[in-house]
Amino acid sequence: MKSSIVCGLITACALALPVAAQEKQKDKAAQKEHTMTGCLQKGTEANTFVVASTAEKGPKTIGILESKPNLAPHVGHKIDITGTAVPAKEAESAKPKPSKADHYMNLSAIKMISATCP
Repeated sequence: MKSSIVCGLITACALALPVAAQEKQKDKAAQKEHTMTGCLQKGTEANTFVVASTAEKGPKTIGILESKPNLAPHVGHKIDITGTAVPAKEAESAKPKPSKADHYMNLSAIKMISATCP
């Protein structure tokens, strides 16, 4: 009886490890930094920002949750933003609530491309 319990536990652990590894890979993919380009606008709430008019492929709007660089001086500018994706469910429950967007990010860097937006 003890040996069947031990075998059952070993089997359960062996099956759980690949599932845990897949979840870790999904988390890593979500945390991978990427760069996108668009026009910075003020969000609907105070001190919130949205990047709009992004590339043809990809999201049309990007809600910014956190930014290490100060974004306020770049409102109205075309910028490159670099950061990590934030799942929509997590972003939409954040405080302050970001403007509704197709994609959400935490920013680690920005680069001004142009002082005006097309």
